[in-house]
This record gives sequence, structure tokens and C-alpha cells, in this order.
Amino acid sequence: MRIDGTAYRTIWPEADGILTVIDQTRLPHEFALVRLTNLNEAAHAIRAMLVRGAPLIGATAAYGVALALRADASDAGLERACITLLETRPTAVNLRWALERMRARLAPLPESQRLAAADAEAASIADEDVAINRAIGGHGAALIHAAAGRKAPGGPVNVLTHCNAGWLATVDWGTALAPVYAAFEQGIPLHVWVDETRPRNQGASLTAWELKQHGVPHTVIADNVGGHLMQHGKVDLCIVGTDRTTAAGDVCNKIGTYLKALAAHDNGVPFYVGLPSPTIDWTIADGLRNIPIEERDGREVSELTGRTADGRIETVRVTPDGSPVANYAFDVTPARLVTGLITERGVCAATREGLLGLFPERA
Repeated sequence: MRIDGTAYRTIWPEADGILTVIDQTRLPHEFALVRLTNLNEAAHAIRAMLVRGAPLIGATAAYGVALALRADASDAGLERACITLLETRPTAVNLRWALERMRARLAPLPESQRLAAADAEAASIADEDVAINRAIGGHGAALIHAAAGRKAPGGPVNVLTHCNAGWLATVDWGTALAPVYAAFEQGIPLHVWVDETRPRNQGASLTAWELKQHGVPHTVIADNVGGHLMQHGKVDLCIVGTDRTTAAGDVCNKIGTYLKALAAHDNGVPFYVGLPSPTIDWTIADGLRNIPIEERDGREVSELTGRTADGRIETVRVTPDGSPVANYAFDVTPARLVTGLITERGVCAATREGLLGLFPERA
């Protein structure tokens, strides 16, 4: 996608094998690139959310294994890399998927062949992510086009999204926003309601930034406004992303997604999830019981960082000193509240049967 008219991915290897990523903790006020040179730096980038979003976490982990093998390509080095990276974030299943794929590819090889194979496999994971998300965009754009046909001529399709599931959350294109970008490029009039997404404000800081860079009409709203907009007919459909979806269609996404799904269900607003297949956890069916919910540092809730009128970046405390803070990063939306899952193979019901209809090899 584009930044000031220049095409970027969120992550790419340099000629010397060093990894370059966009530091998303410094957006929207500063566009900065960070070079990752070893395993610990890759793990830190994931844990501290310089990179975030399930698909991008998976791609970074794959490249992180390649970085680790530059220092130690032994069996012990490979295992240490996979364990270190797996411990960075517990919820997004792409992390485990990417590491299992890297281990399966590299473990049978002699040490002398592992580095080149690791570089190639990580690049394949990144390229496949781009292709998957582009396909999600095509299938989801058809839903936006259908919504446009139900509206009065000339009125834009109003899409509500939560958190950031745009290209910044992937290698390119995005999941939930891929349909928006595809529909926008097809000339379909549309407008995006962007939830601010407390506590880390990924909607206000990241989604709004990338939509603005791409020229897509949008409006930032407080998280609690979504239900009001739906009650008054100002939302035509919701599209969100997912960090892990069960084999039965339960969806785990950024905290607050469940409340949007409830409001959509109550108001008859279609609620879709952009779902790349590596984000499906085929090993579990009950999301409420089996998906681990990450709890993060309470300072993400008690503090806010922004730019002052004179251009300084400052962090301020918004809660009383000594007040305890709970910071749950994700929630689970039951499949019954999901209208459909937009995958790279098409749109299906949020059920085991729906998913197996598109992915019969997983039966």
C-alpha cells in the first residue's frame, strides 16, 4: 500500500539479511523504520508491538527464525529461536503456525542448508500473506458492492471497523480493510467509521493514518459510538479482523469487538470478519474456554501518548495514582453473532460446516 504515494510493505529483508519493519508504536506522528538484526530484537519487536496484527506477527516470527540461524543454525539454536518467539504473544495463532512451519521446513536439513532455506521460507510466508489478503479484498468488495446496491443512488456505503486490521496488521493489503481498499479502487463510494480502539488506540492512530494515506474517506469515533450509529441507520456493515478463529467460527479479536457484534446483531447490521486461513485454529472449537486472552501492562490503559500543540510527543496519566488497572487485550465473539467469514477462498458461514466447505482438506 502507499505512504506519501510510495508503495511499502510492513516488513522486508535487506540484501544483508537484516530485517526492516515499520515501527508502529511511533505512528501516526512519526513514520520510522527499524532494523532488526538478531533473534532478541525480533522478539522485542513483536512483544512491544512495533509490529502487530496476527498475520504480521507470523511473518515477523518467520523472519526472526532466519535471523536467529545467522548466529546458530544448530538444532538447539532452531529450538531456542522457536521457543523465544512463541513466548512473545499468546493469543494470535499465526505466531504458532509460522513457527511450526519454519521448524518443519528446517529441522530435517543439515545445518549448512538451513539459513538459505529459512530466508526462502520466510519470504514465502510473507508473499503468501499478500496474496491471501488480496483475495480477501476481492471477496469482501463484492459484499460492499451489494450493500451499495441497496442504498439510495449516490450515497456512500458506511463500513464500521474496530482496531486495525488494515495493511499495517499484515504484510500488505490487510484483512478487514482489504475489502475496503479493493472496493475503493473499484470506484464504489464508501466511508469508514474508525473506532478509536482503547486502550492502545490502534484505530485512531493506525487505521485512520493508513486510510488517510490511501485517500479513503473516514471518520474517527469513540469506541462507544458504534451502537448509536447502528441504531440510526448510519452503518451498512461491519468488518473486523481476527487474531484467532476456532474451527466452529468463534472469533477472537481486539477487546471491544464482542460489543460491536452485539450492537450489530440487535440492529440487523451485517457483521463480517476478514479471515486469512492461517488465523484459523483447527485444534479448538470453543473460543470462550480455549483461547488464551493476553493481559498487558496496565499503563496502556492508565496512560495516553500524543502530540502537543507545539509538536512535542508527551505521555500523560489519565487515572488516579494507585488505582488498579485491568488490561485485557482481546475478547471472543461467539459464532452466532457473525454474519460471515471473508476468507481467501470466499465467504462462508461462521460454522464448522461453513469453514470445511471452503477448506475441505481440514476435515
